[in-house]
Amino acid sequence: MKLPKIKFKFIKKRIIIFSIILVAVLAGFFFFGSRSKKEVATAIVQRGTVKEELILTGTVKAEKHAILSFPTSGKIVWVGVTEGQKVAKGQGLISLDKTVLNTIYQQSLNSYRNYQAAAESALDSVKDHAGDETFTQKATRTAAEVARDNAYDAMLAAKYNLDNATLLSPFAGIVSSLAFGNPGINVSLADTIVEVIDPSSIYFEVDADQSEVTNIKQKQEVTIILDSFKDKEFKGVVSFVGLTPKSGETGAIYKVKVKFSDSKALDDSLKVGMTGDGRFILSQKENALYVPVKFVNSDKTGKFVNVGKIGNRVSVETGIEGEEVVEITKGVKEGDTLYD
Repeated sequence: MKLPKIKFKFIKKRIIIFSIILVAVLAGFFFFGSRSKKEVATAIVQRGTVKEELILTGTVKAEKHAILSFPTSGKIVWVGVTEGQKVAKGQGLISLDKTVLNTIYQQSLNSYRNYQAAAESALDSVKDHAGDETFTQKATRTAAEVARDNAYDAMLAAKYNLDNATLLSPFAGIVSSLAFGNPGINVSLADTIVEVIDPSSIYFEVDADQSEVTNIKQKQEVTIILDSFKDKEFKGVVSFVGLTPKSGETGAIYKVKVKFSDSKALDDSLKVGMTGDGRFILSQKENALYVPVKFVNSDKTGKFVNVGKIGNRVSVETGIEGEEVVEITKGVKEGDTLYD
């Protein structure tokens, strides 16, 4: 009576084990099968424009970018602009208190007049003794002339500080930065007070080494993609290629300037100092057959692609090669399916 029960349990256990194995096998089949399918990439041979490009990293700058500061320390008594304000060439921006500066100038002017009179007196004393001027007379005359010249230089410096106690815009533009927006603040010689930029003079600057700069020419078309505007392309043309290497660089590095094609169409949020990439078009072909670069393989016999199915190797010849796609000049036709 007990034997059938034991046999039944054994058979049941075998069925359960077999079921688990079967499920595992099926799961593995579907998992690895789907995985292998996902790993097989395909691409269609297409027709269109293929570009060979040189990509260089650069920065937005401005030809007319003034960083203004006072030539002396003092107290701000007048602020005539705000950040973002448009200004005209020669327009007053901000001023220091001129009371002390004017006093210094008047004192230096009086000092110069005194030393000038002393120098003239010393010259008069030896006017008729050009041939027999004593050593003492010469020393006195020379000291008077040196004192006069030093006083003159001090007077000019004081006048310069007084004349430049009001900062003026050197060109028409926009106040991009104003460090001190209120009167009553003491500033020093080292303080940057205000920055003015002419937005129409904005350009993109890159550095090219000696192997890259030979591929860059005046008026060459450039596509600019800034890090702040990943989905937007700006068009430009090369406006300047350095003839001599930049100083302070390791190796021969040349400055290249790219002028934006339409300055009026630039985004208002475009700022000096933004970084991005400049794509310099070296060669371009319209209506060309092309495929993704990764689908073109090569060995000692040449270049080839896998057409129709994996292993169906077809030799090809290539033309212009871009960053992502390459032109196929021989071996495949439009619409062919390639396998990676």
